[in-house]
This record gives sequence, structure tokens and C-alpha cells, in this order.
Amino acid sequence: MKRRTLLQAAPALIYAPGLALAQTAFPNKPIRYIVPVAAGGGSDLVGRTVTERWGKILNQSFVVDNQGGGGGVIACQTTARSAPDGYTLMQGYVATHGTSPATRKLPYDPIKDFTPIGMIGATPNVLVVNSAVPAKTVKEFIDYLKKNPGRVSYGSAGPGSLTHLTAELFKQATDTFMVHIPYRGIAPAINDLIGGQTQAMFPGLAAALPHLKGDRMRALAVTGRKRHPLLKDVPTMEEAGFKGFDAIQWYGVVGPAKMPPAVVKTLSDSLTQVLAQPDMKTKLSSEAIELVQMSPEFFGSFMQIDIARWTKLAKERNIQLES
Repeated sequence: MKRRTLLQAAPALIYAPGLALAQTAFPNKPIRYIVPVAAGGGSDLVGRTVTERWGKILNQSFVVDNQGGGGGVIACQTTARSAPDGYTLMQGYVATHGTSPATRKLPYDPIKDFTPIGMIGATPNVLVVNSAVPAKTVKEFIDYLKKNPGRVSYGSAGPGSLTHLTAELFKQATDTFMVHIPYRGIAPAINDLIGGQTQAMFPGLAAALPHLKGDRMRALAVTGRKRHPLLKDVPTMEEAGFKGFDAIQWYGVVGPAKMPPAVVKTLSDSLTQVLAQPDMKTKLSSEAIELVQMSPEFFGSFMQIDIARWTKLAKERNIQLES
């Protein structure tokens, strides 16, 4: 199955929100929830919002453990080496189980070393340009690139990041060229776009939204499979004529490999109940996240497909980074 098909099929493949938890002694002590970034960012917000409600459903507390560094490598190694008893979980996301495995040699296997629990949600990237760029549509931007070869640069949050690979996917799909300017994080990249040092980029929607509302940059298209409710007037890349063009910042939950099926079911069923709560969408609106519920099996397939597609692009664009 294709990655897009999995996302579209996900709502029909979840467990019913009211499904009773498996009759088991699990959990009978606090659960460690590793977030592979420093405290205070968007990923941290997602983790704390989810676990606060998850703990109430399981009648057990979650202890959020922020382990930043190494692009998620430290957190992944800690999780993979933990006992597979359900008491250590990690918030995997597109970097740890998508783009990094595609562009680097890692000390962990993103599939074999983990047990998928379920998806949390996703947000699209958005093609934005500096306000001085005359293009108002994707077609006009492509024409602008072809009329100005080598004069347009795009920023990214760093080599191998989703913002980098999405721009390379765009260059490949449109047969155009832009100079890549990598930054150490999304904030300085956005600052230089606004200042005119770069002309385009593909930031996540949450990072771009305040600047779009302030008219400091212009959105041309979103990369998700459908228009985002926060940018209803902005078309998708597919609507702009590029079928299958998709890139999303996703978040999910994984544990160490070889977790007992009954424990996985308990965690997956209860996570589904968390995501079904009426206030969850509002709580995560600051990160522009749309909730996507998946069974463990489909989430595992989704990760494999995501890694495969970015690996293919990295090979075709000759993107191979040091660990």
C-alpha cells in the first residue's frame, strides 16, 4: 500500500474509542515517555498534551523525559535498549523514523528496533516565498525560477531535515534549480527569508503561520493531501499539478522491539481514546496538527513507506550526510 493510501484509510482502521482496555495488570507503575527534543518546543507540547490525558485513561502517570541531541539518536538508542515491557515509550516523528534514516547511517534500525504503537497526528509543510518575489502561484514561481537560473536560494532547518528534502523534492518534480542554504534550526531560516537573504522555503505550517498572518511571507501551496483548515485558500501541491507530492511533519508513539501484543493493544486502544477526546484538536491547534489515528500495524507500514520514499529521493539527489 502506498503511504498516501494509508493516511486516507487510517480513520477506518482505528479501534473504537469506547473499546475496553485489555484485561491485564499493565500498567501498574509510571510510564516513561521519551521526547527526542529539548523541552519547550512543538514536539514537547504534543507529548505533554497527549500523556496528560493518556495517564488519566490508564489510571497511571506518565513521566516525560526530554532527550534532545544527535537529531533524536540519543532518545532512539535509549528507547531501543529499554526493556520491552511497555514502561518506556518514545514519541517518534518524521526525523527519527523518516528523514534521518534516509540520509544518515544511524546506530539504530528505525523499524527492527522499535514496536509501533500508533500515530498521533501530522501537519503539512508549506511552500512560502519572500514578499518581494513576484510569484503568486506555484506555476508563476516555477516560471520565475526558470527565468532566473541560479539566482534563487532556499533555506532549510538543516541538512537532511524535512524542510531540506521537501525543497529537493520540489526541485526534482518541477525540473528547477535553487541554491540550498542550510541553517541551524527553523527560526534563523525564517528570519533570513523574511529579510530577503533567501527567497523561498518549505517550513512546517506551525512555524510559518504567524508570519503568514503578518504578511511577512507569502504561501503558494501546502504539501498535505488536502487543504489545511488554517489556510483554506492555499491549494495543495497536487492541486497545483503535482500528483503525489506529499510531505508532512508527523508524530507517533513507538516502544522497544518485541513488546507483548497485549501491552501494545492496551496502549494503542487507550491512545485512540485520547485522540478522540473533543478538546484534543483545540489543544494542538497551535502546532497546526490534524489528528490521525492508526492501528499499530498501519503505523508500522506508514513508517516503512515514509523511510523508503525519502531514501529514494536522497539517493536520487545524492544527499548522504555524516552521522
